[in-house]
Amino acid sequence: MSRVKSGKVTHARHRKVIKQASGYYSARSRNFRTATQAVDKANQYATRDRSVRKRQFRALWIQRINAAVRLFDPAFTYSRLIDGLNKAGIEVDRKVLADLAVHEPEAFNAIAAQARAALV
Repeated sequence: MSRVKSGKVTHARHRKVIKQASGYYSARSRNFRTATQAVDKANQYATRDRSVRKRQFRALWIQRINAAVRLFDPAFTYSRLIDGLNKAGIEVDRKVLADLAVHEPEAFNAIAAQARAALV
């Protein structure tokens, strides 16, 4: 039986990993064994951070809403705004509220006024 050489397959696999590691520093972008470890770890981080990204954006939206609501009225807070929105029956998610706070402050202030009126 003849010998099977896997040179093409191995070379292609190595080339694929080295291409994924392009841009890494030093041996991590050139040495196959080190590049494999670096690419595997990068994929672990990428998988984990897809969930973390959602948390970070929600935290950012909340900070922006809180800052805008305090500009509207210094005694009014984020938590009171959310409570007022729920009592007023206004269903606007945090992403949209944060966008309104940044780009359309008049509209945000109108919503905040309705939420404040619902608390009284």
